[in-house]
Amino acid sequence: MEMRDAVAEDWPKIWPFLRDIVRAGETYTWPTDVTEDVARGMWMAQARPYRTVVAVENNGDGDEVLGTAKFGPNHLGPGSHIANASFMVSPAHGGKGVGRALGRHVLDQARADGFRSMQFNAVVSTNTAAVNLWRSLGFEIIATLPEGFRHATKGYVDLHIMFRSLEA
Repeated sequence: MEMRDAVAEDWPKIWPFLRDIVRAGETYTWPTDVTEDVARGMWMAQARPYRTVVAVENNGDGDEVLGTAKFGPNHLGPGSHIANASFMVSPAHGGKGVGRALGRHVLDQARADGFRSMQFNAVVSTNTAAVNLWRSLGFEIIATLPEGFRHATKGYVDLHIMFRSLEA
């Protein structure tokens, strides 16, 4: 598995699983009917300090995108030293360590880019795989927004705000 910055040619490989994850209405605070053009604009970074990365494997016919992440400043101006990130792993490659590898890569890159910490604004409490992964990578839940997410099948569930320092 290789981590690299995403390029425009990766989008057609990202969109099918991104679309399905968002449409499921279980983990992302995006509109479930997001169009491809809007999603591309929201996911694919245009310029630094924002980045979009992909985890890929060469399958003989070029790179297969296993997962992707985007990150950059969580706030502007005096708050721009805190990064934010979002992750999506293709369900076809779930349980293979793609999310963990993306998480480590993003943390390392954010640190190298000069960010002092990282905050996730909306981790759905019922997404226990993500909560457990982020905890194992040093994040802690610093706040919970009661019933902050309308889950497609479970109704209103909590959203966690998670945080970790990137300083040594």
